[in-house]
Amino acid sequence: MSSLDKSYDHLKWKTVDSTYIYQDNWFNARKETAQKPDGSLVSPYYVLDYTPWVTALALTEDNKVILAVQYRHALGEVGYELPGGCVDATDADLETAIRRELLEETGYAFETVHYLGRISPNPSTNANLMHMFIATGGRLMQAQALDANEEIEVLLISIEELIQLIEEKRIVQSMHLSTIFYALRYLGKLDYKL
Repeated sequence: MSSLDKSYDHLKWKTVDSTYIYQDNWFNARKETAQKPDGSLVSPYYVLDYTPWVTALALTEDNKVILAVQYRHALGEVGYELPGGCVDATDADLETAIRRELLEETGYAFETVHYLGRISPNPSTNANLMHMFIATGGRLMQAQALDANEEIEVLLISIEELIQLIEEKRIVQSMHLSTIFYALRYLGKLDYKL
């Protein structure tokens, strides 16, 4: 058996107590007491609960990458991002969620959507996951239908221009960079040797 196939369950902590200290419609915070395998306690340990997130590297019919240019208040910067957002309780599944988010944020509907996997925004504090997709064959179907707090400009660029943005360190959203990596690998635009 490879060391990659070995079980590491013996490293898991056990939750002894968990209390919500803040709850809102898309964000909750928990204060926990956890017991480590050696029996010692870690308290307080704070956990942030968000709804699951979805994002996609979205390509139009003529292979243009669709970026969302928007202001992010916590960072205080306008940045280049991939379209995506929260999974709503009304979404039947993750694919439904990303298709809805793409249509709302960009106005584009897509011929195919392929699941690329999941990543954690920060496994030490966040309990949610980001689900990554690649969407292809995008056609402009409607005007944007943005949430009240969203101001997004849609930017269409080539894959080469996307790679240029990465090389220039102009995309700072780490989960979106991960999605771009997996999508470029899926498209055969990124090669590495084992």
